[in-house]
Amino acid sequence: MPKEHRYVVTVDWTGNQGTGTSGYKAYARAHEIRSGGKPAVPGSADPSFRGDPARYNPEELLVASLSTCHMLWYLHLCSVGGVTVTQYVDNAEGTMVEEADGGGRFTGVVLKPEVTMKPGADPTKARALHAEAHRLCFVARSVNFPVTHEPTIRVES
Repeated sequence: MPKEHRYVVTVDWTGNQGTGTSGYKAYARAHEIRSGGKPAVPGSADPSFRGDPARYNPEELLVASLSTCHMLWYLHLCSVGGVTVTQYVDNAEGTMVEEADGGGRFTGVVLKPEVTMKPGADPTKARALHAEAHRLCFVARSVNFPVTHEPTIRVES
């Protein structure tokens, strides 16, 4: 029987500038995301939609969720598979198209992890573990667009 997990977050709109949503330009898209006493994540809309570029937007957070889920699975698989990773950086990119009616959708996300491993680790195995991490990633299994990965594997000198 599958094990169920629940995730509870609070999204608090903080963008009322005195007149609420009385007009499209009358309110800020600012909000805070909270969960379980952790520090708040400052959010907004994408700057293309009147958002604050200094805050995270939902699209960035979706790409970040895919990237971190993949990374956490990958590090786990490496740790139990005998591949010692010493550094992992992902410069992930997502592509979204905006439709004529104002709606939109993601068409894909490319993960670009740069992995550094200890000498003696098997680079072929390290590369193959990305496919397994992708297969197991909860978030990647939940989206309806392609998530691909283009890893770079390095061995410490």
